[in-house]
Amino acid sequence: MDNNKTTDMNAIKDKIYYIVSFIAVVIVAILFTFPLYWIITGAFKTGKEINATSPIWIPTEWVWDNFQRLMAKRTAPILGWEIGGMTIGAATIPGAIRWLLNTVVMCVSSMLLTCITSAMAGYVLAKKRFWGRVTLFTLVVCAMALPKQVILIPLLREMNALHLADTAWAVIFPIVGWPFGVFLLKQFSEGVPTEMMEACRIDGANEWRTFTDVIFPMIKPGVGACAIFTFISAWNDYFMQLIMLTSSEKLSIAVGIATMQGESSTDYGLLMSGAALASVPIIIVFLIFQKYFTKGITMGAVKG
Repeated sequence: MDNNKTTDMNAIKDKIYYIVSFIAVVIVAILFTFPLYWIITGAFKTGKEINATSPIWIPTEWVWDNFQRLMAKRTAPILGWEIGGMTIGAATIPGAIRWLLNTVVMCVSSMLLTCITSAMAGYVLAKKRFWGRVTLFTLVVCAMALPKQVILIPLLREMNALHLADTAWAVIFPIVGWPFGVFLLKQFSEGVPTEMMEACRIDGANEWRTFTDVIFPMIKPGVGACAIFTFISAWNDYFMQLIMLTSSEKLSIAVGIATMQGESSTDYGLLMSGAALASVPIIIVFLIFQKYFTKGITMGAVKG
């Protein structure tokens, strides 16, 4: 009888724990998704509904005026490269689309270069023994605590010296040297058995073959997590984009939408439509890398 009562009590406790956990998760999910819901619905509201004194949760009339004004307010060339006095790709498109393309190119380039360099650097720091390895890794960890705003002026001077100011490279290169990516993939590389590397050497594989055929497939979840972290960080790095980019056709979507605000009033419909447009790529990237992101977080928590 006592065993049955204990079993019933445990079952009741588990059920209560499940219900409380489910309610907590639902509340947290609502809090996190509500800003996105408000932006998307606001993009389809009229100006009267957006500026209403009492909030209107669901638009009474779904309109496309905000998106139409967003696309018609400014135009920009598709590419606009000048070669030998000739302009290539001079056909114009809506400025918001050009800014969105600029941001996607910058973020994807930053993501790819960061994942490649961080994977190689993390592998070397984890599996190679050389003088100064501990000191170098300590510097990487210390750099993680350094705010990017502190080094913005040196970065700007460096980009000017390299004649890369006001180009996409001025935003891409500072992100590539991201210390967190090196730290994350170094922790993943620690979990690769040394015996597998020794077996590759016995079979005659060089370092590059060992890295591409053995190390990289085993740290792929970490690379996926690094990819989504890098893409989100590059996408949200408004301050870096604001400092490095000045030409209208080279702006990112965040900076471009910010320049469309009026001096005496704010067009919230225009801003919400731009924010809704900018949220599409980041959602797509998260859905693509969601499996690697979740797996990377859980695996990275095991290895300290």
